[in-house]
Amino acid sequence: MNEAGSTARTISIIGTGLVGSSWAVVFARAGLSVQAFDAAPGQRARAAQLIDASLAALGQAGLLAESVAAVRERITICDSLEAALTGAGYVQESIAESLDAKRVLFATLDVQTPVDVILASSTSSFPISAIATGLPGNLRCVVAHPVNPPHLIPFTEVSGAPFTSPAVIERTLALLRQVGQSPIHVRREVEGFVLNRLQWSLLAEACRLVDDGVASMDDIDAALRDGLGRRWAFMGPFEVGDLNAPNGLADYLTRFGPTIQAIATSRGAQPVPLTENFLAAAQHSCRQRWPEQQRDTRLAARDAKLLAIAKLLRAD
Repeated sequence: MNEAGSTARTISIIGTGLVGSSWAVVFARAGLSVQAFDAAPGQRARAAQLIDASLAALGQAGLLAESVAAVRERITICDSLEAALTGAGYVQESIAESLDAKRVLFATLDVQTPVDVILASSTSSFPISAIATGLPGNLRCVVAHPVNPPHLIPFTEVSGAPFTSPAVIERTLALLRQVGQSPIHVRREVEGFVLNRLQWSLLAEACRLVDDGVASMDDIDAALRDGLGRRWAFMGPFEVGDLNAPNGLADYLTRFGPTIQAIATSRGAQPVPLTENFLAAAQHSCRQRWPEQQRDTRLAARDAKLLAIAKLLRAD
C-alpha cells in the first residue's frame, strides 16, 4: 500500500446526513476536494443546505481561513456512487446505523475502489470486524468515529480490527490530524469505543441517581453543566486529578481511591485497577506529559480558561 491515505487530495463521503455533511465541511475547509453521495436524492439536496448553513456559520464566526465560497467550491454533491468514488484516496462512510447496510456498502466499496484507498466508517456502535470480516480488502478498513458534528467538535477515535493494517491506522490518524481533528487510536476493539463508553457510563449513573431519588434530572444536568463540564471543556479527568492534589495524580487517586472503589462496587462493577503498578505508571505518564516545574503555570492557565468560560457564559 502507498501513502494515499495520509496525502489524499480527494475525499469521498458516502451518506450525507448530519454527520456526512459535517465531514464534508471538515475536509473541504482543510483544502481537500470532497465528493459526496447519498442514495436518497432528497438527502442529497438536504446535504447542500446543511453544508451551506455550516459554512456560513463558520465564516460569520471567523473560523475559516478563506472565504465561504472558496471552501464550498471544493465540495461536490454527486448523483452516483461511482462519481463520488472517482479519484478518491479516502472514503468516509456515514450512512444510517444499520449493520446490514454497512456490510453491503463496504462490500461494494471494496470492489469499486483501488486497493490502497482507506475505507473508514463513522459508526458509533459497530466494530469494523463486524462490518468488514471476509472482505478481500479488509486490511484497509477502519472505524473513524467522530463526535457529532465533527466540523465543530474536533475529536475522532480510530479503531481497527485484528485484520486492519497498522499502516492504515497510521495513515488515517495522519489524515485526520491534517484536517484539524484530534484523533486517538483505540488500540483494541471494545464495545462503544472510548468516547461512548465514557459518556454512556456517566449517563447510566445519572439515570441511577435519578431513579434512586438522590437528585432530579435538572440537578444532574447542573452538576455536569456548571460543575464538571467547566473543566472538562479543556482538560480530561487525569489532568484534573493531577492538578487537584499536591503531589499529582497518584496522590489524588490514593486519597479518593477508597470512595471510588466503594462507588464502583456498590453498583456491581469490577473494582477500579488502582494497584501500585497502575498508580506508578499513571504518575510517570503525567510527569512525562506535564513536568513538575510547570505545575504553577498549569494551575494559572486552568484558572484563566475557567475565567474566560465564565465570562462567555455570563454574556449568554
